[in-house]
Formats: sequence, C-alpha cells, structure tokens
Amino acid sequence: MPLNTEKKQELINSHQTHATDTGSVEVQVAMLTERITQLTGHLQANKHDFSSRQGLMKMLGRRKSLLSYLKSQSQDRYQGLINKLGIRG
Repeated sequence: MPLNTEKKQELINSHQTHATDTGSVEVQVAMLTERITQLTGHLQANKHDFSSRQGLMKMLGRRKSLLSYLKSQSQDRYQGLINKLGIRG
C-alpha cells in the first residue's frame, strides 16, 4: 500500500512551501490523505482486513493531530490545505 516514488514526488511538488521542502505539515497531510484514500478503497473490497483497518485509524489520528497543529499555527494555511485536499476540517 505504500505510495510509489512518482506519486510521492508529485504530492511534494504540489504542496511544498519552498524549493527544498519535503517535510512540512502540508506535505505530510497530503501524503497521509493519499494513503488514507488508497486504504479506504482496499477496505471496501476486503471487509475483514482488521489489521489494515487499525492502520487506517492510526493514520487518521496522525492526520488529525497534524491538522490541529497547523490550525493553531496559521488559520490561513489550514483553510487553504483542507480546501485543496477536499477534506473536512
């Protein structure tokens, strides 16, 4: 289920804040969102895959904590990111 290199680089390029940025909150949330989307599709087809479901819950919690951190730091960046990704805040 990991992201391939091309998809990862595309996400980094579209969400980075400066030229060498690979680990900002925006990039991390974008990668988590992509992995969550993939895993959700997998779980719809494999309803009894409970270990993957547990991993999904951990990813959701991680994304939620990153988003709450970003919201406390900058409301504008937070609002822009959730609009760009199309997720509920």
